[in-house]
Amino acid sequence: MKDYYLRLTDLEINGLKNVKNGKLNFVNKRKAFKASVLGLYGQNGTGKTALIDALHILKLLLSGKSIPDEYCNYINVDSREANLSYRFRIYVSETENYDVDYEVCLTVDEQREESFSTSVVAEEVLPYLSEREGNLWNSLGKKKRRLEIKSEKLSYAYTDGEKRIKKHTFLQSTRTELIAPKKYYALLFGRKKETAERLKLISLMAKQKSQSLFFSVAFLQLLFEQLNASKTPNDELLFHIDILVKLANYGRTELFVLGASSTGKINLGELPIRYKASEKQEHGITGEYFLSLDEATELPEELFPEAKRLIQNINGVLEQIIPGLTISVADLGAVMLMENGEGKKGRRIQLMSNKNSKEIPLRYESEGIKKIVSVLHLLIGMYNQSSITVAIDELDAGIFEYLLGEILHILSEKGKGQLIFTSHNLRPLETIDRGFIAFTTTNPENRYIRFANIKTTNNLRDFYFRDIVLGEQNEPVYEMTNNAEIALALREAGE
Repeated sequence: MKDYYLRLTDLEINGLKNVKNGKLNFVNKRKAFKASVLGLYGQNGTGKTALIDALHILKLLLSGKSIPDEYCNYINVDSREANLSYRFRIYVSETENYDVDYEVCLTVDEQREESFSTSVVAEEVLPYLSEREGNLWNSLGKKKRRLEIKSEKLSYAYTDGEKRIKKHTFLQSTRTELIAPKKYYALLFGRKKETAERLKLISLMAKQKSQSLFFSVAFLQLLFEQLNASKTPNDELLFHIDILVKLANYGRTELFVLGASSTGKINLGELPIRYKASEKQEHGITGEYFLSLDEATELPEELFPEAKRLIQNINGVLEQIIPGLTISVADLGAVMLMENGEGKKGRRIQLMSNKNSKEIPLRYESEGIKKIVSVLHLLIGMYNQSSITVAIDELDAGIFEYLLGEILHILSEKGKGQLIFTSHNLRPLETIDRGFIAFTTTNPENRYIRFANIKTTNNLRDFYFRDIVLGEQNEPVYEMTNNAEIALALREAGE
């Protein structure tokens, strides 16, 4: 049983997609709840999905995974880089906690690939080209755009009762300085030349793979080797390593992000199933795999019991949400060698829907039911575990609005973990505390706000509609459209 829990409390985005600057605090300052919930609402194209993307980047970084090159296109067109800042609070006891800030700067590294003249094909083709054509080929080396992690920074401030230690940086990496401050470099890695050379190699590998240096497996492994080699570990060293381990564990096993890509997989015939392994399993490793809705899925043999347990947990809640509906796993037999090249034994399974004593493949159910099934096990985890953070883009897609409002009301009032979601359905504005709601604005320099001057008797949904028309907040939340111009444009487009 863990003796602490970790929660994301603040996020600042600069230069990501259409958010030049945006700050969000996830703490409900109106009333103390065990759960942390934030629903983000706003006009299309005003930064809701950018929030989920920032959280997905966080998960990749903390998990030591590569950030895909496609994220080069996520940097704002008017910016040369994207700066993301995350603040976590680690709760150790009622009086003891510490805030950890993780800042990362992302930029685009444009590399020119090997020119045509040095390629194997060129040896055969160049002799037949004129000098001008040959020079042209030489200049045509393709440009490859790769996301680069320009810098990382970790800081913390500690609270013990009434005493609070001033925030200070204990780990920083930039293009010009591998590890700073210098005193912490010596504390963490000692002064051996071979350790320094190995650290440079780890840094180079992380850079080439667009991975976080601090949370890469090789970096953490080197830290533990240094710790084991020390006869009398320094308390400060242990504390700093403990912070890194807690954040890495959070990213790998407790932070779940379902963005537009995951939602798209549902529509394409794949259902994302994610799970947090039980504490009885070795290492408590998190898992993720996709179950196809169109055909049977091959699973490693050791994951088959986990899939059945997962479905059983989902069914207990699913029957209450959609009366009479359960899902099951049809076992289609053993596979001696899985097709994905893993060289493992596996099982072929098919997800089935059971209702009114009829069993049909789940792929024939509505998109709404598939969406509920795909997120339900994550919501169960958020309801029961304080450290679980679940972020979902367009949570309302395909879900009946009354049901959505009731589910969110239960999660916010009685849950223990953290839920961050975007939505267009305004029903939750009437069912959850307004301290759980934030809004986007039309100003890219100040994308996220909380509404002010709301009376206790105000209906937040009605208040939001009124503000769209009257603009009573400091920032406009909707760029007004003209119905007559829309009608005219529709008519002209059809001529």
